Amino acid sequence: MFLKEVAAKVFASYIHGKTQKWVNNPIQTQQRVLRELLEKAADTKFGKDHGFKTIRSFEDFSKQVPIRDYEELKPYVNKVVEGESDILWPGQPVYFAKTSGTTSGAKYIPITKESIKYQIEASRNAMLNYIHETGKAGFVNGKMIFLQGSPELQEKNGVKLGRLSGIAAHYIPNYLQKNRLPSWETNCIDDWETKVNAVVEETKDQDMTIIAGIPSWVQMYFEKLQEKTNRNIGELFENFELFIYGGVNYEPYRKKFESLIGKQVASIELFPASEGFFAYQNSQQDKGLLLLLNAGIFYEFVRADEFFSESRIRITLKDVVKDVDYVMIISTNAGLWAYNLGDTVRFTSLKPFKIIVSGRIKHFISAFGEHVIAKEVEEAMVEAAEKTGASVNEFTVAPQIIPENNQLPYHEWLIEFEKEPNDMAAFIQILDKALQLQNSYYDDLITGKILQTLKITSIQLGGFRAYMKSIGKLGGQNKVQRLSNDRKVAEKLLSYKRA
Repeated sequence: MFLKEVAAKVFASYIHGKTQKWVNNPIQTQQRVLRELLEKAADTKFGKDHGFKTIRSFEDFSKQVPIRDYEELKPYVNKVVEGESDILWPGQPVYFAKTSGTTSGAKYIPITKESIKYQIEASRNAMLNYIHETGKAGFVNGKMIFLQGSPELQEKNGVKLGRLSGIAAHYIPNYLQKNRLPSWETNCIDDWETKVNAVVEETKDQDMTIIAGIPSWVQMYFEKLQEKTNRNIGELFENFELFIYGGVNYEPYRKKFESLIGKQVASIELFPASEGFFAYQNSQQDKGLLLLLNAGIFYEFVRADEFFSESRIRITLKDVVKDVDYVMIISTNAGLWAYNLGDTVRFTSLKPFKIIVSGRIKHFISAFGEHVIAKEVEEAMVEAAEKTGASVNEFTVAPQIIPENNQLPYHEWLIEFEKEPNDMAAFIQILDKALQLQNSYYDDLITGKILQTLKITSIQLGGFRAYMKSIGKLGGQNKVQRLSNDRKVAEKLLSYKRA
């Protein structure tokens, strides 16, 4: 056994012990986090504007600090971006994570020296937890890759600016630098297709043991490796043991991945964002993600079905229940206060607190009152594909409100099939029924003949990638929008309709 392997197991055991301390005291840990955040930011502009020094309880906090999304917090963020100090958090941030917003244009998410520390530790601890649980640490001797954005950073008023994954690349510990691929020069390539081709050249002859990234872009990497070598990934990388991913649900991609790899590989799901690192999968026997309660983030939750109501109620961990979709609200040591992240989560366990990401509060279909979320369409797709022998690369769903010829409205599924189902009619029936069983509102609309059964539009192979490239979002942390409440995405994708 190599020295690095032994050291990894010892360190994993140490970190597991530290984790258990806050896992076993979740409510007290969160109360302490809120108290420390308020104390630290009391003399900032935001803290003074919202009377942080007078807050004595969560009830005070929820009365004095309203829920805001990025657009509503923007007046404060703009002051930070312009170079002012002590606005949302003491001093200035060390980075801005630049992301693309749907309504705000470019978003500048502040990252402080306190918050980046927890971002990096969470990524590390997810792998250490896997080592502690499984006893497997041999992968630390092999090569590792994270398909990410460019680590080259710009500067805005003295603060470095870039994609979160590019910022994180500057924090790879020294003991992993020799294991890390691709090279710095390759990582700095902006054009995604050029970059993936270069990554293929650098990795095809290496002993890759960990591969990480958003599933859709890792799939592209695997396909190009296969084209280059005429071998499946499991043969090419015999010691490939662990796939780490986040950002999207892996299940719709799993069948394709197993085909490309040629064997089953363990996986770890992460829940990171520019705003913070919130959870990671801590058991190979459970898909739930352990909510990180000791990472400089205070969590609140609002029921998703009440979020747009004036009477919505904000609750903390002590009042959540399982199997309900909540909008997750965060306050962080980067200066985001009662911030609507936009994600919906569902608790799968309360001891410890574990979640799954069920969708986006803005990414749903409710053109007819059905409020269909991402988790529902993804699970329906997995079931339909498994039962009909289909293989799906990518898909999105949009409402068709005014069909031609006075037809009833319907949901249009735009699907890029790797392999079409043996029986398309059966595929549609299974897909629609699976969605009805998950969503009673949708079921009522179908049985009440308000909606007709869903319709499928087949997109040509490579169509989704061509669409993402056309809007400047090919690769990196970018994801296809799974659901829309309008037809903006659908209309553009129709250009790639299969003949």
